[in-house]
Amino acid sequence: MRLCISRSKNAASLYVTKSIYENGRRSTKVVEKLGTYAELKEKLGGQDPIEWAKKYIEELNKKEKEENRDIIVKYSQSKVITKGEQRSFNGGYLFLQKIYHELKLNKLCEKISLKYKFTFDLDSVLSRLIYARIIYPSSKLATFQLSTKFIEQPDFELQHIYRALEVIAKEADFIQSYLYKNSLKISKRNTGVLYYDCTNYFFEIEQEDGLKQYGVSKEHRPNPIVQMGLFMDGDGVPLAFAINKGNTNEQLTLKPLEEKILSDFNLSKFIVCTDAGLASDSNRKFNIKGERAFITTQSIKKLKTHLKEWALDPNGWSLVGDRRTYNIAELDEDKYKDKVFYKERWIKENGLEQKLIVTYSIKYRDYQRNIRDSQIERAQKAIDSNPWKIENRINTELIAKEAQFVGFYAVCTNLEDDASSIININRRRWEIEECFRIMESEFKARPVYLSRDDRIIAHFTTCFISLVIYRLLEKKLNGKYTYHEIIDGLRDMNFLEVKGDGYIPIYTRTDFTDDLHEAFSFRTDYQIVSKSKMKKILKSTKS
Repeated sequence: MRLCISRSKNAASLYVTKSIYENGRRSTKVVEKLGTYAELKEKLGGQDPIEWAKKYIEELNKKEKEENRDIIVKYSQSKVITKGEQRSFNGGYLFLQKIYHELKLNKLCEKISLKYKFTFDLDSVLSRLIYARIIYPSSKLATFQLSTKFIEQPDFELQHIYRALEVIAKEADFIQSYLYKNSLKISKRNTGVLYYDCTNYFFEIEQEDGLKQYGVSKEHRPNPIVQMGLFMDGDGVPLAFAINKGNTNEQLTLKPLEEKILSDFNLSKFIVCTDAGLASDSNRKFNIKGERAFITTQSIKKLKTHLKEWALDPNGWSLVGDRRTYNIAELDEDKYKDKVFYKERWIKENGLEQKLIVTYSIKYRDYQRNIRDSQIERAQKAIDSNPWKIENRINTELIAKEAQFVGFYAVCTNLEDDASSIININRRRWEIEECFRIMESEFKARPVYLSRDDRIIAHFTTCFISLVIYRLLEKKLNGKYTYHEIIDGLRDMNFLEVKGDGYIPIYTRTDFTDDLHEAFSFRTDYQIVSKSKMKKILKSTKS
């Protein structure tokens, strides 16, 4: 960098410039405008502006040279490493930290801290609970120990984690609405369609208490459970959740959480998509009010006889963009294997008018047949290997009865949109199931070992925030990578600390790490990241 003086008729202006090379050509770039000669002389109290500028630029060049200098590290073959000294640190959390601060969760912690006036750093606790939940999912005790793996060390004690959980539980509703409002500032939210579903989480205990109650377990385990209801937006990003007692009828959980969205999130116009288990008449009628609507899956088996006969009738099927009707029993299976046929009609039951749409797909039929055949095969093997324990007969009559529904799928809606639009909206329901799978399997949200209700609510609040941050990270990467590629990639981004000099990346540079650095506008994959450079990176993740 050098000093450049631009002179005009009335003044001389001082600039810091540097030479750059672009496409093989050398050019000059203005780095900073220092001011006019007169302005600087007045500001510097009479000191010579040119001499001051030269010293200033000399300091800038020194700093730049410091960051670009070759660092020679010496290791001895005869010296044993210091016992107990940590030398490897994870830097993958820095990308999560950037989103955490973009969501202003640090400011949220400040607001909560002022309200309760405790002395520990809630921001430090909450952020580590989230980063560890994504990268090193484990118990609260293990989280405290594993958070020392991050470049920035924890500045709290184990007891502060449990005290923080009490506060997080009390502020769970405020946290959700705050998170949603700030997410709008960093990413567009598709709230025109909201998906709702429920799941449950079991405890490694047998005693019922508070939220922990015996109910219908998804894993068929003989343990108390709690139930989680979750709303997700149209792009797969979680919106709101609620924790209910394990013995709660899941059909009763939708309205209270939806009412919270209406009041706290300032949303009023959306389509609610649910599965058949949540599709009570009461819930459907609730979502025909105002500017709301519903799309819900419908069991063909549970339709009235005349509707079931209509749904399974091979005649009268349509294809999008085709005016002909088809008989699905006479299809050329190779030609139409990737097509989805449909038929629709309006029905009125229990005072509710809705459109019933039934679809049929050869590919879906084959998929269901494969699953059914595998189940029959496993059942037969179990009978053959344990004939004295298992009733040695497969109900072929029931299998034949169930076979008539293979390949069919149905939804009900109060929307007047064309069938293809409604089918496309409902098709994304799998993403809310994936949200639950990520929390259950990858974030290890279950089994739950906490006993107090407030700590249970706080546990799921941190899981919820973690899921929001993870989904926003997915969006930044344009959906190019799977969950395992992302999490394994972050977990593997480790650095060897060179005392006094910086951090050496010991991870493999890949397309994933390149895309990650590009999406977040900072890099950690230099041969060595100097201490001053790392400080700048850390600062940039918190801005």
